[in-house]
Amino acid sequence: MTRINDTPPAWDERTQLTTFLDYTRGTALAKCEGLSAENARKALLPGSPLMTMSGVINHLRWVEYYWFQVILLGEEDLAPMTDEDPDREMRIAVDFPLTQLLDEYAEQSARYRELVAETDLDTKARGTIRNGLHVDLRWILHHLIEETARHNGHLDILRELLDGTTGH
Repeated sequence: MTRINDTPPAWDERTQLTTFLDYTRGTALAKCEGLSAENARKALLPGSPLMTMSGVINHLRWVEYYWFQVILLGEEDLAPMTDEDPDREMRIAVDFPLTQLLDEYAEQSARYRELVAETDLDTKARGTIRNGLHVDLRWILHHLIEETARHNGHLDILRELLDGTTGH
């Protein structure tokens, strides 16, 4: 697996936050290196039938979309999830090639990297979170690091169960 560097090139807050977000993103992509299309769609956990490598990658993509497009920018939510099917992004992921999901996630990450670079960390979100608060960009970055890192643990487990591959 590709080794990803988590050491920031500078020690200011923005650089540290963006470095760790990129590190967790890169780790998710690295967990999928060399994975077969068949294995990307396999659900191995009996209690979690939607937990596939493809499903987790698609979930990460739509999580970032939600926090940047919907919460930060206040745009309409066009994600595939619905009240009736809140996990739809994970369900439909198996209908797409893993390479497509990885490319879409990487392309979207590049766009959000630009958005973050030109937005002050103290910028308040236009949308609100569940309790009605308008979080700032700093909070969103911390949340995305936590969310992505947590799902990287899922990717670790799935990949090891699928083909024995382990790594950082």
